[in-house]
Amino acid sequence: MSKKIIIGSRGSKLALIYAQQAKDKIIKNTSLNNDDILIKSIKTKGDEVQDMRLSEFGGKGLFSSNIEKELQLKNIDIAVHALKDMPANDTKGLITDSFLERNDPREILITKDKKKLKDLDQKSIVGTSSYRREFQIKKIRQDLKCKLIRGNVDTRIRKLYEGMYDAIILSYAGIKLLKFENEISEIFSAKKIIPSAGQGVIALQCRENDKEIISILNKINHTETHKRAHLERNILKVLDGDCETAIGAHSVVNGDKIIVEAELFSLDGRQRFYEKKIGNLNEYKELGKEVGTLLKTKSNNSYKT
Repeated sequence: MSKKIIIGSRGSKLALIYAQQAKDKIIKNTSLNNDDILIKSIKTKGDEVQDMRLSEFGGKGLFSSNIEKELQLKNIDIAVHALKDMPANDTKGLITDSFLERNDPREILITKDKKKLKDLDQKSIVGTSSYRREFQIKKIRQDLKCKLIRGNVDTRIRKLYEGMYDAIILSYAGIKLLKFENEISEIFSAKKIIPSAGQGVIALQCRENDKEIISILNKINHTETHKRAHLERNILKVLDGDCETAIGAHSVVNGDKIIVEAELFSLDGRQRFYEKKIGNLNEYKELGKEVGTLLKTKSNNSYKT
């Protein structure tokens, strides 16, 4: 490379860990060294507004749009995103086709007194910023009250201990990397609470005509994660998934097969549409579209009746 590579990331502790992981992977798999790659912290709109649901002021793109603008303006060369926070469709002129090896996609519960979800007091207040998590929790325990919580992982844990919530639900991957594992009260299997599509996946984005960077990213792309990410993302594309659309999707690879479970909730959370499919590993993109279409058909038919 004739110039330094600049990696752009959100400025949260977790996002900067992800950016450092991407940098380390590039150094390990290319001839580049530490001095050849810089990490640039970028403030996003999603970080600036903490008292509203993302869907109320712009949706998922609020965590990625500022970083993508820096990429389009050539102020950075690689954007690092949590895939679950990205819109389903690529921004014009940019490509998201490389992924680090997937972190644990499961959901976890944190309570002050290490109570599990089934042991929480009646009408306990559970903090979440996601309609998906809210509807999934209500399917397990209808009496629980869900209340909006925003902010970084440490901020959310602090709010729990300040008594604003009785429990909070977060993704396991972030808790692990930030070394808050001793706070965990319960880990939910991906069958009990289906994670968000792409949860635990770090996506690496670049300009679609930047051949040098694409060549570098191809060297660190994790093949299995790549297939799982595109499958789950294709479900979202069919369903026009954003923050207001409560969708869970999770895939696993088993030999030459790929298995996916996905669910879609109605806007009020009362109806749940579910699909589980097994397909050939090399047909992962088509399988995602098929599952998305099946869920969409079920949802549409329920509204007709």
